Amino acid sequence: MSIDLPEDARNRLREMRGTGGKRKLFTSDLSVNEFLLVKESGFEPAGLVMGTSIYHVGFQFAGWTKNQEMDVLTQALYHARELAMSRMEEEAKELGADGVVGVRLTVKRMPWANDLAEFVAIGTAVYRADGTGDQWKVGGKPFTSDLSGQDFWTLLKSGFRPLAMVMGNCVYHIAMQGIGQMFSNIGKNVEMVNFTQGLYEARELAMERMQAEAEEVKAEGIVGVDIREGSYGWSPSVIEFFVVGTAIVPVRADHHIPTPQLVLSLGG
Repeated sequence: MSIDLPEDARNRLREMRGTGGKRKLFTSDLSVNEFLLVKESGFEPAGLVMGTSIYHVGFQFAGWTKNQEMDVLTQALYHARELAMSRMEEEAKELGADGVVGVRLTVKRMPWANDLAEFVAIGTAVYRADGTGDQWKVGGKPFTSDLSGQDFWTLLKSGFRPLAMVMGNCVYHIAMQGIGQMFSNIGKNVEMVNFTQGLYEARELAMERMQAEAEEVKAEGIVGVDIREGSYGWSPSVIEFFVVGTAIVPVRADHHIPTPQLVLSLGG
């Protein structure tokens, strides 16, 4: 079953893909340097692709003095991002792309309702200029990567290739201090153990889930890992930890890194 893209989106993508193997105008959010390096890597830009999901985030009670994961909220935010990513990937498939580079995942709350948030995935779909694109796909789907054009070029030149963007998240409630503990700490330098343990556990859960996704696609490692924290109108003691990176595998045994070149600016 195809993913529910708007018909206007499918029409735009089909027109960009062209007919008879001849593509029309492409769009891209790559910088000029990124664009040229992606082309030098053997890929051509097919077009800008995106996916979105406006999601109603539910509510969940938590014990005031208890560290605990808010699993309802964790699942909601993960599913919303998955919907956005899957629609972006579907747009890439409509373009006949072999991958998507420079992917960005963003989230913003809707001003008309505090319990709604829009999740957006956007990147540049690319295809192999030599027609060997099927070798780059993962399970028949275009690969995805949040690496910049420069990092993408360096990765390929060094003998690795991207498989997929992998992510993990955890929404966590941090226990509050009791009144007695609060007063006993006044004027002291002391570690807040319940806060430390809560935040530590939340990050570890998010990291563990990202690593599990990488293992599913049989990756050797994850590069460009980014850990983000956010709160979407919940209590100040409820925080989401979101981790994302690009899963990679080697494509050859020798991993030669291109020698850096000295560049002197002739400008003033």
